Amino acid sequence: MIQAIVFLPLLGAILAGLIAIVGAHARNPSGDDMDHAHGHDHAAQAHDDHAHDDHDDSHDHPTEPAAAGSRAAELITTALLFVSMALSWVVLVNVGFQHQDARIALAPWIESGDLNVSWSLRVDTLTAVMLVVVNTVSALVHLYSIGYMAEDPNRPRFMAYLSLFTFAMLMLVTSDNLVQLFFGWEGVGLASYLLIGFWFKKPSANAAAIKAFIVNRVGDFGFALGIFAIFMLVGSTDFETIFAAAPSLTGKTINFFGWHADALTLTCLLLFMGAMGKSAQFLLHTWLPDAMEGPTPVSALIHAATMVTAGVFMVARLSPLFELAPTAQAAVMFFGATTAFFAATIGLVQNDIKRVVAYSTCSQLGYMFVAMGAGAYSVGMFHLFTHAFFKALLFLGSGSVITAMHHEQDIRQMGGLYKKIPITYIMMLVGTLALTGFPLTAGYFSKDAIIESAFVAHNPFALYGFILTVIAAALTSFYSWRLVFKTFHGEPHDREHYEAAHESPLVMLIPLFVLAAGSILAGFPFKDVFAGHGTEEFFRESLKMKPGLLDEIHHVPATIALLPTVMMVIGFAIAWLFYISRPYLPVELASQHQMLYRFLLNKWYFDELYDAIFVRPAKWLGRTLWKKGDGAVIDGFGPDGVSARVLDVTRNVVRLQSGYLYHYAFAMLIGAAMMITWFMFGAGAN
Repeated sequence: MIQAIVFLPLLGAILAGLIAIVGAHARNPSGDDMDHAHGHDHAAQAHDDHAHDDHDDSHDHPTEPAAAGSRAAELITTALLFVSMALSWVVLVNVGFQHQDARIALAPWIESGDLNVSWSLRVDTLTAVMLVVVNTVSALVHLYSIGYMAEDPNRPRFMAYLSLFTFAMLMLVTSDNLVQLFFGWEGVGLASYLLIGFWFKKPSANAAAIKAFIVNRVGDFGFALGIFAIFMLVGSTDFETIFAAAPSLTGKTINFFGWHADALTLTCLLLFMGAMGKSAQFLLHTWLPDAMEGPTPVSALIHAATMVTAGVFMVARLSPLFELAPTAQAAVMFFGATTAFFAATIGLVQNDIKRVVAYSTCSQLGYMFVAMGAGAYSVGMFHLFTHAFFKALLFLGSGSVITAMHHEQDIRQMGGLYKKIPITYIMMLVGTLALTGFPLTAGYFSKDAIIESAFVAHNPFALYGFILTVIAAALTSFYSWRLVFKTFHGEPHDREHYEAAHESPLVMLIPLFVLAAGSILAGFPFKDVFAGHGTEEFFRESLKMKPGLLDEIHHVPATIALLPTVMMVIGFAIAWLFYISRPYLPVELASQHQMLYRFLLNKWYFDELYDAIFVRPAKWLGRTLWKKGDGAVIDGFGPDGVSARVLDVTRNVVRLQSGYLYHYAFAMLIGAAMMITWFMFGAGAN
């Protein structure tokens, strides 16, 4: 069953990829015309009223074999994902509640000296939870994509990438050693690059894909060093061996560039550096908003179930190490709390509907890391579990809005849409209520538990984490309701697009219904096993529990327990005042505090800062080495210099060959005179 769950998406990716190759060859046997690769570039068509008429007939009316191939790719990949999803829920019941943990060896992989790595699948409760999250959201995204990408001629390639993405994430969460985990880790990085840059004729999409890839390389460098450090300390990358040896590593040091660092602290910090890149934490977050350049289903998959949750999962998986490194736990809480606040402040003023939700993701990932830093790993996983449903709902709901508005993404151009797309409006309301922590929604149980865990945590940054997550709760409520009010209420700003707006097809609405149900039902029914008295029995050995922490969370003062709800109400009230009651206030505030507004609108100027510190110096260095080093020095004195001198000599020799007989006679006479002179003086000298 586990093998089927993991490898069915890979089978779907291979079959869809073959269909894509055959379809591309059928459309374009010569291979010299790449116009089809662009498809219907949604973002580039945002203001084009005749976008659907701008392509030739072969785009809008694909040939029957191509259309049949696209349909086959969609059906195959989606059906296989739904099978995988159904089996994942069965595994969660079997493993989580019936304690049927398993380790399945597939094949040997690397055998080199002390390094022995096998392909194997580790199935415990932590894995089972991730299987449910990944496959449920991915299956619904596949189904949604059938409707959203209906006009794109490259649907088989898109579906292949989606399934490949899912397979890489499944390899990551079922890994039984760090090397296999790193394989899945890099696999989701590759798939995200392919999906973000899916419309590769669009420069901004290419730039965003490259940015995501490069920023993640920074984090992955730290992650790789952490894996090397563990192998150096333990002599294995196998999780069971590492966890058994972990207590004996306390007090050991590593000579790190002359600094005798605590071995576990340094190792955990390097591993967390990888999590910062993959999960878009403060300082390595800059790739996440730009990832919105990909199609909307990609945003839902990256931000809800796969790539960004990999870092949280990795810290939870390695909780036995982090529990023994309190300094590293403090760093995790610091960066988590900072990210939760920082991303929420940027979300306040963003105008692209997908970027608002993207910064919301960044902020919510910060919450998850606060729980990890507090040692409440199960609580962090609880928020990962609930967040997957309502964040996927918000992204796919945003896609429904974008489709209705003819691919317009600026919420300033919207308004009054609740009359035109009422079902999407209701779904977005459900997602917003869950995100803001409205009582009895899924987000209410998981987010409040994180704030309470920060309050009771024995961590140097516990108070810092508590204060910033409480403030972020108010900011989250404000920007979430701002999005709803500006999009669905008020007067329409783009009357032409508003009049043409219509509800999405059923194939796009069904995933919204399922995710809306999850946004409510993923909370209370699972509260006890993630953050209650049944947690230890549910997770058992798959997570390291900080003794007594969950009991402390259950006994926080009533004022602390109510604080997140109060903040949610305050955020809603301010958003109502600003965008419903007195819509002139935001404009006045922005004009009165222009510096602050520009600071937030420009995302704390991190892109500009990194451009000045890293990008421009790197470009200058590259250009200097190219022009002056390679061009002037190496080529100048090397091949170009030698060839130039040979040419000079040959040109001068050629001039001697004039073709006039008297020139040759004169040369012979001079030569004879020189020889006679040499013999005369040479003989005299002897």
